[in-house]
Amino acid sequence: MILEDNLRKVSRRPIEPTQATAELARFDASIKASIEEITSVHKRAEQEMGEEAAKIFLFHVGMLRDRALILPIRKLIEVEHVAAEYAVSQVFGQLIQKFRSNPDPVFSTKVNDIEDLAKRLLRHLMEGGGSAPLRIAGELMDDLPVGIIIVAEDLTPSQTAEFDRTKVVGFATDLGGKTSHTAIVAKALNIPAVVGCQYLMQNVADWTPVILDADAGIVVINPSADVLAEYQQKMEARQRFVKVLSSEATTPSITADGEAVHILGNIEFPDETQAVLDNGGEGIGLYRTEFLYLTSKVTPTEESHFASYKRCIELLNAKKPLGAPDRELVIRTVDLGADKYTQAMEETPERNPFLGCRSMRYCLRDIPMFKRQLRAILRASALGTVKVMFPLITSLAEFRHGKMLINDVMEDLVEEGVPFDPKIKIGMMVEVPSAAIMAESFAQDADFFSIGTNDLVQYTLAVDRTNERVANMYQPTHPAVIHLIRETARAANKFKIPVSCCGETASDPEYAMLLVGLGVRTLSVSASSILPLKRFVRSVTIQQCERVAKQALALDSDVQIAALLRDRARKTVPEAFDGRSFDARSGQ
Repeated sequence: MILEDNLRKVSRRPIEPTQATAELARFDASIKASIEEITSVHKRAEQEMGEEAAKIFLFHVGMLRDRALILPIRKLIEVEHVAAEYAVSQVFGQLIQKFRSNPDPVFSTKVNDIEDLAKRLLRHLMEGGGSAPLRIAGELMDDLPVGIIIVAEDLTPSQTAEFDRTKVVGFATDLGGKTSHTAIVAKALNIPAVVGCQYLMQNVADWTPVILDADAGIVVINPSADVLAEYQQKMEARQRFVKVLSSEATTPSITADGEAVHILGNIEFPDETQAVLDNGGEGIGLYRTEFLYLTSKVTPTEESHFASYKRCIELLNAKKPLGAPDRELVIRTVDLGADKYTQAMEETPERNPFLGCRSMRYCLRDIPMFKRQLRAILRASALGTVKVMFPLITSLAEFRHGKMLINDVMEDLVEEGVPFDPKIKIGMMVEVPSAAIMAESFAQDADFFSIGTNDLVQYTLAVDRTNERVANMYQPTHPAVIHLIRETARAANKFKIPVSCCGETASDPEYAMLLVGLGVRTLSVSASSILPLKRFVRSVTIQQCERVAKQALALDSDVQIAALLRDRARKTVPEAFDGRSFDARSGQ
């Protein structure tokens, strides 16, 4: 179904100089009404998405109060004597064009936030207040049938949050990216989505049958009867498999020969913790804390950090068995820079931010910001089992500098009489070749390793995984990547420190079999991947995994290795693949 944009092009309407005051009053009223409206959306979103994810809408409120955005509109009305609608469309339009034309995804993925605000203001100005009802294929949302997929050039976060999910089962857009607010809202609401299709709008019409494959990132237009039948079979198989898996949530993930492989969860918002536990996760292996910055107009305070960590700990331990140890929470310090929002805030954005001041480098450049987070983490460590993890470490000097700052903060807290865990574990992400090559040296300083395959593949192969021109070269099964993972696991095991993998590939049973064979005993994945991964672990032996890893290390082609992993995994546990094949594709 095609989403209509009911905002018409705004023409220039001059006003008399004496009307400027009244026009400014209209504009101010539209700002006030929009803020009230967004505040209402925020309250609803908090109930459905959780407190942290819903902060996107508070960010929108902050933008509408930003003088740098509002003053140019007021000036246009006062100096050029034009109607408020035209002034809004001009200022916002120029900003949208500037962001959209910038090749850096940091800018382009923020376009839908700006459009959201522009549309909201114009609706209040043009239609006498209130948001125009959403129309899809000419119909109001309430009049649509159940089971529709929305197709649009782009969607705003508000539109996404306002979908009636008893009717809308997913959406696809030509624009947008994985880091856009709309994509984040969709993930938080568990709405299957494919963004950045580029030409989808040109090839579909209202009521066109489509299949949304959210995992593969594709949309099948006018599927044949055979393809529909195939997907229907996969849906039915998955439903049966999910029913079985749900009954196994509390079953430990122990291999067939009796060795434990710990399955933890990756989260971005505190309230996602509950989904991890409901799916049988043992704890949180990666809490990405960047969203505290993404959803706030101002730099997060120590208290906002602490409140988020405290919420995670409360959820982790609320229903744990009596006498059982606390479930662990691994907090990654902020991974800002590169494709994160910070580049948009720089006066002169970096030409190549992925190789620039990002992650740990960014934190060490802004010590006050970094210490605020470290203080909050240490304070939270008094409430439960907390570990701190530094991202994108490239040298021993970086890691030791981070540890020194933690010690400094500990001394401050002792002087203030603030409780914390003095023996808190301090670990690091292994995401670049230098860290993997020097793993033995790092293992003597770090309390644990966590292998981040997303960046490790990218930096090892010099491939930007968001660049469609080279995306096919982004291969986690490349021999160089596998050798680096092996060396990291060897060093960790030699010096008896835990090693986990928290990259996307860890959730794939084929690759998980390889990781276990290489010596990794902890996998941290999204909540939806935990149950099938636990089932897979229980179905294999360590000896089987080690045999597969040995065979993979002997090959020199990523294609051969991928084929080997697929073949061995499917032969070992065929039911896992029959049941899971539609898992991500259905977006359920």
